[in-house]
Amino acid sequence: MKDLIHKLLEKLGEDPEREGLLKTPERVEESLKFLTEGYRQDPKKLIQDSVYSDRHEEMVLVKDIPLYSLCEHHLLPFFGKAHVAYIPNDKIVGISKIARMVDLFSRRLQVQERLTNEVANTLMDVLKPKGVAVVVHAEHLCMQMRGTQKRESSIITSAMLGAFRKRPETRAEFMQLIK
Repeated sequence: MKDLIHKLLEKLGEDPEREGLLKTPERVEESLKFLTEGYRQDPKKLIQDSVYSDRHEEMVLVKDIPLYSLCEHHLLPFFGKAHVAYIPNDKIVGISKIARMVDLFSRRLQVQERLTNEVANTLMDVLKPKGVAVVVHAEHLCMQMRGTQKRESSIITSAMLGAFRKRPETRAEFMQLIK
């Protein structure tokens, strides 16, 4: 990867041998490995180890989970917050695992729509809850720095499964809680 980054610097018109860029290929390689570590993790295994039997029947919400990802179209960052809720069906998961799952899927080349659905579908598959809701609110530097150059614009995506899709009052409660 270092050789590719070295060549990329040359193609950009830079001198990769100048003092400020000497260690850039190593730093970029390290950075990209960290930012894409989600490919080397299994999301189902991440939460399966923290699933517990419990008769809790009310909504569980983890709100304002920070996320940082790379747009797969331009390799530029997008960042924001995720709100994840589920209604247990005799099983709960350690709440820190929900935040870690958002990190896992964020640390892949992404589009926000897929990220939102991956979090929701994984929770649904593993926990088999009565419902799952995920809302992601993010700013995309590919839209702000280039292209349309619309600063301060943001994107909101949602995935509503089970009770959150079927019961308007459940969906409304979730939306009220994340305001």
